Amino acid sequence: MIRLIIENTLLFLLPTVIYVAYVLLKRRIEGNSNINVFDDAPLIWLVAAGAALVMITLITFGSVSGGKPGQVYYPPVYRDGKIIPGHYK
Repeated sequence: MIRLIIENTLLFLLPTVIYVAYVLLKRRIEGNSNINVFDDAPLIWLVAAGAALVMITLITFGSVSGGKPGQVYYPPVYRDGKIIPGHYK
């Protein structure tokens, strides 16, 4: 459960991390280091982008269909020179 929370939190913060890295890199190249990173940050857009990224990820992975309840998944195996695809029984 903690892994799920950490993954979603990191996905939510990813746009902000990319923005901060971009601003710091730009400052280093220009030689301007006296401005705060979040003074002119588009915080609403960063939050919206993070929320959209989390929702898209959850919808994408949540809509993957699996087997019916009680079925067991058998992964692909290599037998007699052929790959037998994974399946549910």
